[in-house]
Amino acid sequence: MAEIIKTVATDLGHPTPLREFWSAYSANKGALIALVYLVLLAAAAILAPWIAPHSSSEQFRDFMLTPPSWLADGHARFVLGTDELGRDILSRLMNGARLSLTIGLISVIVSLIPGIVLGLLAAFYPGWLGTTIMRLMDIMLALPSLLLAIAIVAVLGPGLQNTMLALAVVGLPSYVRLARAAAMTELHKDYVIAAQLSGAGKLRLMFNTVLPNCLAPLIVQATLGFSSAILDTAALGFLGLGVQPPLPEWGTMLAAARDYIERAWWVVTMPGITILITVLALNLMGDGLRDALDPKLKRLA
Repeated sequence: MAEIIKTVATDLGHPTPLREFWSAYSANKGALIALVYLVLLAAAAILAPWIAPHSSSEQFRDFMLTPPSWLADGHARFVLGTDELGRDILSRLMNGARLSLTIGLISVIVSLIPGIVLGLLAAFYPGWLGTTIMRLMDIMLALPSLLLAIAIVAVLGPGLQNTMLALAVVGLPSYVRLARAAAMTELHKDYVIAAQLSGAGKLRLMFNTVLPNCLAPLIVQATLGFSSAILDTAALGFLGLGVQPPLPEWGTMLAAARDYIERAWWVVTMPGITILITVLALNLMGDGLRDALDPKLKRLA
């Protein structure tokens, strides 16, 4: 009985993989702060229709270009001030977070899934199929990502769906190359050879055997791709090719406010700072995930 109790106590004290991951991730204070910020931002985006002070499209004509509430001419109703049409900037930023995060998330998913499939195909079939896939990815990488996104949106037309599609196409080569490199590293390991000898088919080897051991770098890349997607969305919106007004997308807010930068600095500064902090937080979270998921870095720690 004593031996059983001792064994159970040992098992309970033994760290689980999830606990080990959290311990490694939380050791990076910057990544932990970034995670807290992103959770709060996601909560504000989801609950924006209920917790935002005003509607994102409501215009207060008597308060156009009102400064933030802490300035001399500010008003308590508008914490971050109002824009050129009298709309509350805080409410527009909160509703704009829904658009920016949704575009980033969907574009990453739409890019990640085919990227994994094409990368695995290129690794398992290195002949003409793998060569063709990688040469196409090399051609796409030869073009600047933002320029390629602009070209796609210019052909398809501006809008929410076309913006997500353009960003998904732009992010595809990085996932294909990373999935192929990670899969090729795993192909000659003992567990893959053992699975082949046991009669596992190609699809089983690709998705059940090799893919789970390639997910760590892909998760990190997806996090960094999320930040790039938000930045590119803002760039397309600023150029007038992304989400169209009156939807409160952060880049579109910047574009509409650039004529008022000298006499109403807050109209440009607030969405600009929001984009900066969000992209920085996503990059810091990506660094934390890399440190927590990379066994080599954990051994060094």
